[in-house]
Amino acid sequence: MPHFLLGFSHSAFLFTILFSEANSEDATMANTMVIQQPKPFVQAITSNQWSSEICDCTKDMSSCCLAFWCFPCFACITAREAGECLCLPLLDGFGLIPPATMSLRVGIRQRYGIEGTMCNDCVYSFFCGPCTWCQMSREMKTRLQPVTLINPHAR
Repeated sequence: MPHFLLGFSHSAFLFTILFSEANSEDATMANTMVIQQPKPFVQAITSNQWSSEICDCTKDMSSCCLAFWCFPCFACITAREAGECLCLPLLDGFGLIPPATMSLRVGIRQRYGIEGTMCNDCVYSFFCGPCTWCQMSREMKTRLQPVTLINPHAR
């Protein structure tokens, strides 16, 4: 047999073997029943601490800037996002200790299981009002992020 035909028949033989193995793998995969699906990894924040400190405004610069330039608007928007009355922060002007800021901070702590005391909430509300509102806004954004499913087997 000529030399060039030997190479052709050898290639045809390898093609036939590879093709038949591929078909048998397809048939095996088509007949295999998946008994257990991979379980997704759910990443969620369940800490009993604030996700950011009181002066971590650089973590959310847009909110920090809005709070700096138009604090009443920012406080009203944040109160609304917390599910409270839009005008609730306006009550802070009627007391020595800002009642709306303090009550919303206590409410957010209770909602998310964050450790703390009413004394600390009172001090932060009185001395660091805008920073307190920024921290509450960041906390709600962090805790209310949609759950992201991560496939641990994906590469």
